[in-house]
Amino acid sequence: MNRSLGMIELNSISRGIVASDAMVKASNVEITTAVSICPGKYIAIISGDVAAVDNSVKVGIRTAGEFLVDSFVLPKVHADVFPAITAACPLNQTGALGILEGFSAAAIIFAADVALKAARVSAVELRIGSGLGGKAYFMLCGDVAAVQKAVDAGKQNVMEKGLLVNAEVIPSPAKALWNAIL
Repeated sequence: MNRSLGMIELNSISRGIVASDAMVKASNVEITTAVSICPGKYIAIISGDVAAVDNSVKVGIRTAGEFLVDSFVLPKVHADVFPAITAACPLNQTGALGILEGFSAAAIIFAADVALKAARVSAVELRIGSGLGGKAYFMLCGDVAAVQKAVDAGKQNVMEKGLLVNAEVIPSPAKALWNAIL
């Protein structure tokens, strides 16, 4: 089975819960997460085969109606995106650190997939909206050139949606920083 990821992001918690229910009833998908995030938004992330995820997200979009903020379907998502969402990535404390920051959780997850596919890098963490004022960020590591290439690819993707806050690359992070972000 091709592992795909889909997401809807709403500016209504109650409609988000209703849309999440409709999504899992519409197709054979698994809920990766369905939760409220700051500032009063709601996200539902689902996984499954491409056709099921696509159908489920379409149902979620229809159900969300005017409360929809963003959505996506990522067919054949990079395997490191799943553990990054749950902060379960093993962290290599060497090399450069790249950070992508955006106004939309959906845009950053999509950018994380683009970045991970653009260069040989490792996911560190993908933080979605909780305690971040509705923003999201993705951190990745690897050699400097690869991290820069990955960040540039992800940054371009988020910029096209007009949702980029910032993107940074630290060529050689201090050991204290690596320890702090673990």
